[in-house]
Amino acid sequence: MRRIYSLFLLVSLHAWADSNRDEIDHIHTNHAQEKFVDGETLEIDSQRFEKFIEGLSNCQIAIISVKGMVCDFCARGIEKTFKRDSSAIKVDVDLSNGKVLIAFAKDIKIDVNGIKEKILANGQNATDLKVLGI
Repeated sequence: MRRIYSLFLLVSLHAWADSNRDEIDHIHTNHAQEKFVDGETLEIDSQRFEKFIEGLSNCQIAIISVKGMVCDFCARGIEKTFKRDSSAIKVDVDLSNGKVLIAFAKDIKIDVNGIKEKILANGQNATDLKVLGI
């Protein structure tokens, strides 16, 4: 009986993995950008930045350059990760320029390695991080 249960469990897990294959083996065919964006080589969009900081005060903004963010699925994954972070006030992911903006309160110590680890866990690399106070 135990052997049958184990076999049933193995088959069920395999079927579940196949049904979630898009999330597990995310492939960028048909929705990747036309060019590979390396966030480190591009400047931040000033209009987007101004819109992001609108209404914010006494904050610090982490500007993260990301390499390997090639589709909306990648960008939304990063966005969801940081929106779950209780220390983040606001998050904006700029796919076309390879940038992530995260607003934190002035008194929060920004964990640079933690941010890099979260982005790496999503499948991309944080290549640079700058912090601006507003």
